[in-house]
Amino acid sequence: MTLSMRWDDVLAWRCRQQLLHRPAEAADPVVVVRALAGVQAQVASSAELAVAARQEVADPASVRAAVRDRRLVKTWAARGTLHLLDVEQAPAHLALLAAARTWEKGSWQKTYVTAGQMQKIAEAAHEALDGAVLTREQLTEAIVEHAGDASLAEHLGSGWGVLLKPLAWQGVLVYGPSGDGDNRVTFTRPDTFLPGWTGLPEPGDAAGVVIPAYLGAYGPASAETFDQWLCRGASKKAALRGWFARLLADGVLAEVDVEGERLFARAGDLESLAAAEPFSDVRLLPAFDQFVLGPGTADERIVPKDRRPAVSRAAGWISPVVAYRGRVAGVWDGEDVTLFEERGPVPAAGIAAELRRLSAVRLSGTGAI
Repeated sequence: MTLSMRWDDVLAWRCRQQLLHRPAEAADPVVVVRALAGVQAQVASSAELAVAARQEVADPASVRAAVRDRRLVKTWAARGTLHLLDVEQAPAHLALLAAARTWEKGSWQKTYVTAGQMQKIAEAAHEALDGAVLTREQLTEAIVEHAGDASLAEHLGSGWGVLLKPLAWQGVLVYGPSGDGDNRVTFTRPDTFLPGWTGLPEPGDAAGVVIPAYLGAYGPASAETFDQWLCRGASKKAALRGWFARLLADGVLAEVDVEGERLFARAGDLESLAAAEPFSDVRLLPAFDQFVLGPGTADERIVPKDRRPAVSRAAGWISPVVAYRGRVAGVWDGEDVTLFEERGPVPAAGIAAELRRLSAVRLSGTGAI
């Protein structure tokens, strides 16, 4: 029998799955990053605050420590943006992104480099980063020299990492450590840098890790919503359908009816979904928080349609948000909080408590990761 649910109950369930109730185990930032299927780290301080928002005692420094200890790794992941990933699950995330082979599409090759050039770049980077940590400038120089193609320098120097993203997805490189007092970006090879690196699994095996991880935080959801989160809908459709069908047949996933929509959830979550209780704590979440990015800003259940421009702004900026009862109830900037009237009243005491908490976090400081 298919479980039937209301969206209010689904959104309340997600809040706890995303650790917004601040359980004791969230003191470990790896637990938080794993629970969220990665944390966007395009802005380092936002990544630290996203973890701290889920800790009983906010500790942004714990994120830096986990990266330094190589328990978390920074690399390009979902939607081509920088993320912190749990080192154990990172290979699966990268393998699914690599499966789309976006750098082999004609439009991509016409805009950037050919597939043949990309292969040379990958070979050169693999060789240059063998046991080495290089700055972007050093890596660019090594690749250009190896490939014998000076035209690559301009693309390799792009601040958006256009040519480096496919290398990350193929497991050729990840972000390396910064030197003492030096915040310059460095790169290295995961197989020579990260403990226990297993290499990239086959896409079908990777799907068995990443899809349940996603649904554990943002389910029940459709395959299409998952694909938008992963790579803006770029997965090969036959492969995407096959991944979900296999997991459903294997009993890893189950179908759930949410107000008439047939969606996927982890089979192991059906009991907790059925017993979902309201979650009414107010949370002030930082820019680029997974609470918004997981389901996507186009989900009107999370972000009111007319308020999307206030949340998803120019140049890809995602505003800090007020989360209440599983929905975005407003945005904030410093001490200024703007509530969305159509969401109804939000407890003032809850907002005040979150502002006090954030002030204490700011005093403790955030840093580069």
